[in-house]
Amino acid sequence: MSAAHRPEGDDQVRGEEQAIGGRISSVEPPVLGALDIGTNSFHLVLARPVGGDRFDVLTREKEVVRLGQGGGDMKVLADDAIERGVSSLRRMRRIADSYEATLRAVATSAVREATNAATFLQRAQAEAGIAIEVISGIEEARLIHLGVLQAVPVFERRVLIVDIGGGSTEVLIGERGETLAARSFKLGAVRLTDRFFPGGVVSQKAVKSCRNYVRGILSHFQRQVDGLGFDVAVASSGTAEAVARIVHAGTGTEPLRTYNCFEFGAVDLAAAVTRLAKHRTSSARTAVPGLDAGRADIIVAGAIILEAVAAMFGAAAFTFSEAALRDGVLVDTLGRGGGRSSTAGGLGTLHHLGDVARRSIAQLAERCDDDPAHSTHVARLAVTLFDELAPVHGLDPTAREYLEAGALLANVGLVVAHSKHHLHAYYVIRNSELAGLTDAEIEVIAQIARYHRKSEPKAAHAEFAALSSADQALVRTLAAILRLAIGLDRSHRGRVRSVRAEVGAKRIVVVADGGNGGVDGDISLELYAANERKGLLASVLERRVDVV
Repeated sequence: MSAAHRPEGDDQVRGEEQAIGGRISSVEPPVLGALDIGTNSFHLVLARPVGGDRFDVLTREKEVVRLGQGGGDMKVLADDAIERGVSSLRRMRRIADSYEATLRAVATSAVREATNAATFLQRAQAEAGIAIEVISGIEEARLIHLGVLQAVPVFERRVLIVDIGGGSTEVLIGERGETLAARSFKLGAVRLTDRFFPGGVVSQKAVKSCRNYVRGILSHFQRQVDGLGFDVAVASSGTAEAVARIVHAGTGTEPLRTYNCFEFGAVDLAAAVTRLAKHRTSSARTAVPGLDAGRADIIVAGAIILEAVAAMFGAAAFTFSEAALRDGVLVDTLGRGGGRSSTAGGLGTLHHLGDVARRSIAQLAERCDDDPAHSTHVARLAVTLFDELAPVHGLDPTAREYLEAGALLANVGLVVAHSKHHLHAYYVIRNSELAGLTDAEIEVIAQIARYHRKSEPKAAHAEFAALSSADQALVRTLAAILRLAIGLDRSHRGRVRSVRAEVGAKRIVVVADGGNGGVDGDISLELYAANERKGLLASVLERRVDVV
């Protein structure tokens, strides 16, 4: 898969793609857009699919927003930062609309960590018409990996990828498109600047403290990197590009037209950090050749992170990748068969679970579920019930995927304790950073699993109350179906071989088939258990439910 990049703002190219009346020709594939809502900057890329597995970039746009700045270690988005963010989103929306693009937006650490993220997300939807997916750190790393593979020829090699953002740093080892290990660290250029170099003011004591802190955090990934090893190291993000430009400027030659695939050594990186740290203030730092003045305040913190990655993990050199998260979002969207509208709210706008998500769900179940055969059988019964009840619940196929995931993971809380294992399941799922899923999807799946037994969802439960009304209804319906399916395998013997539903105006009859007779065909316990668990389903569907 590859991407042909065109110059930013290439009006001539765009004009050639316009039909009479200023509208994009209907014979062209629709334009897809990816918007990376980062802690430091917002990045937009618009592209047209070419040949089904490639994309042709039409334009790129970047705005330095500093969404995560001044928020108390990113626990809160400051009011002025939200204003800047929403204003930027409105501009990005207009650019996407001018290309009639279907836009997919993802948010990273600043939004992921903020306790008032809902305010920003709601305003983004209401004022800019953009529905934002908040992605986990591990999902961010996976998408960055996809993006890097579009710009740097490392598919056949084992690669260490480091992406330093404003709020977090993602480190990944991959090979042939597969993620072998990944971690997301709360280390970012903006975050560490606020902590160690407030106002961009640098001292040697602060540099030493920052280095020690970063190395201490990165050490948690040391064993995995040492065990897997890598052939080549790739760095993406604004920090990496800034370092590449500074290193190249030190050669005294003319600036490059593109720095993609530019290689710089760890020795050159260390020299650049030393050169930058000699300047106490941001304004003085702008004198460093190759450094963009807009990054002068946060570059020292970002460069120290990259320097620490090289030292800790043994990277002798880095290759810079101009492609990163937004390019990975485009590739991922193409892999799912196209885009989605960003003008509709709720989880109904999200994708069906892909292979990556399915693998991560299966791996979590394998690690934590002591009876995976039972969970798999319950999942099969649950999705069958979902299909049979489709005329009354009216949910789309995406909801079916969430139900299946919730069923497969309902018992992962047993790894903690049997008592209250439904509550433990919620905790385990929410803290597993399942790859291929957005934060919102993980939350819904976790709540489906949490409500597979005991108390029904209610407003008194803080996590449930935090959901939108649409997502509350979704969780109630899917948890109701799951409860019934679990009852239908009460013995954990798979005695109910199949299930169907007869849907009437006032009554639903769920018919369970025990297959052949004998002990394994005796489903009286299953019928009793299912009828005991049918209350929530009857309430949700507003019909009497009988299991026979």
